Amino acid sequence: MRSALWVLLAATSLLAAQAPLHVRVSAKTVTWGHYCACDKPVLKIKPGQTVIMDTLLTNSPMGLSRAGVPQNQIQATLKEVYADVPRSDRGPGGHILTGPIYIEGAEPGDTLAVHIVRIQGMIPYAYNAFGPRSGFLPQYFPGEHKMRIIPLDWKTMIAHFAPGVDIPMHPFFGSMGVAPPAAMGKHSSVPPDLMGGNMDNKDLVAGSTVYFPVFTPGALFYAGDGHAGQGDGEIDITAMETSLRGTFQFDLIKHTGQTWPRAETPTQYISMGFNKNLTAAATQATEQMIDFLAATKHMSKEDAYMLCSVAGNVHVTELVDQNVGVHVLVPKAIFH
Repeated sequence: MRSALWVLLAATSLLAAQAPLHVRVSAKTVTWGHYCACDKPVLKIKPGQTVIMDTLLTNSPMGLSRAGVPQNQIQATLKEVYADVPRSDRGPGGHILTGPIYIEGAEPGDTLAVHIVRIQGMIPYAYNAFGPRSGFLPQYFPGEHKMRIIPLDWKTMIAHFAPGVDIPMHPFFGSMGVAPPAAMGKHSSVPPDLMGGNMDNKDLVAGSTVYFPVFTPGALFYAGDGHAGQGDGEIDITAMETSLRGTFQFDLIKHTGQTWPRAETPTQYISMGFNKNLTAAATQATEQMIDFLAATKHMSKEDAYMLCSVAGNVHVTELVDQNVGVHVLVPKAIFH
């Protein structure tokens, strides 16, 4: 047994040490607007391997041009995707996702651990926009549409929102997830759900790990909706939307029976809840954290409930994606 375990660990380490594979954006490597067990993989890998994934911001070349972005700063790959992805392959959501990636050996009932190794910027700007029927407060701006182009300095990690207003950047992927159960068909990329998806969780930066339940063979992992930064809530429906390059390492944990995504950062444990109702989402996220603490820290559920109250933090992840999001954070440092 010990010898077999050593061989498995050595093989995993060898895969991790190999040069990362690279999925570049093209009309053949993106999925437009959905997560689905029906999608054909753009890449197949083994657990332990590392993949670099290029992604595109969710906007059109025409929309960026109207907002004042020069033609030479609009990515050629974005123009290609808009020209070459058939309209019949788009939707029901609007996000352009890279993937899916098939992880060999992943089966329903397993957990896919996605380690976010690195996040890099691909363009020197982001945008923020809202429309007449979008965002958390559409009644405040009836009939109005506004888009702002925000210059990004990737050396100083500062976004120049307006004269005299500079924002520290914390890039992350608004959308990461796996294929939902096959019976759900094409799940819109808009509402986050049991497969993750459009979680818009600003805490999932480089150094974090997201644990996704596996519902279909190969898991089928997607990423996109790059953000240079965002506030909790994402209240006008967009963050600082930009194109990002992510480096991910994929590990597989067999036979966990996990049913809902969770995550951790170097300093926090994170549980999540998604529901059309904010109270229901908060209930789900809290229950998930109680169950996690009870299972991993050998606490009674009563003690875990009390610990969440005295040391946990409940954040509104987003308020604008059909299903609203809530996440609970518990600091790792309190455990000895």
